Amino acid sequence: MNENAPEPAENDVELPAIEFQSPGRFSVHNPPSPQAEGPAWEPAPFGLGQHDRLERFSNPEGARAHALALMQQARRRIYLYSPDLEPWLYNNGAIQQACTRLLVSDPKCQVRILVRDLSRAVKEGHRLLGLSRRISSNFQIRRINPDHPSEDLAYLIADDRGLLVRPEHDQYAGYALYNDPGRTRLQQTRFDQAWDMSITDPDLRNFLI
Repeated sequence: MNENAPEPAENDVELPAIEFQSPGRFSVHNPPSPQAEGPAWEPAPFGLGQHDRLERFSNPEGARAHALALMQQARRRIYLYSPDLEPWLYNNGAIQQACTRLLVSDPKCQVRILVRDLSRAVKEGHRLLGLSRRISSNFQIRRINPDHPSEDLAYLIADDRGLLVRPEHDQYAGYALYNDPGRTRLQQTRFDQAWDMSITDPDLRNFLI
């Protein structure tokens, strides 16, 4: 035996197995990134201003397909009325691209968003917030005035005849209209009234600085 041989390192010794028990599942809220997105969304196959039938949906996939179809085909304005800028529905690359295309196509085109609470979107990150920071001239986000009566539903208006409505904002179910000027005009009037009474959200003001 070589007396000058070094002693065995501690990590050379075979250690007993460690029993590990998971403490359970938990959520980590990180700002979304383009790489983290799932499969590309497909728009519903209906034409804005052409399809006359009311289309119902009851799941997130249906809501996303109709929202994307309406927003991609809008040529003048997109208005959103939302509780918190619903990330599951609007925090998506295709939605962002649809808004960008509209905004850069003509200075008169508008995207307006009314929300109850922006704190989650500011904290976790949201594609439409990032877009509003880059294109602020004809893209506005305001907070629904808590001191005035407001609607509990969530909806999207595309031009003067496209409408997506979820009667209960905490549920996925709703319907989409692609060629209904009457109901769209009525909802537009309600949106305009809420917009006139809306306020600047301090969370958004801090975000844009």
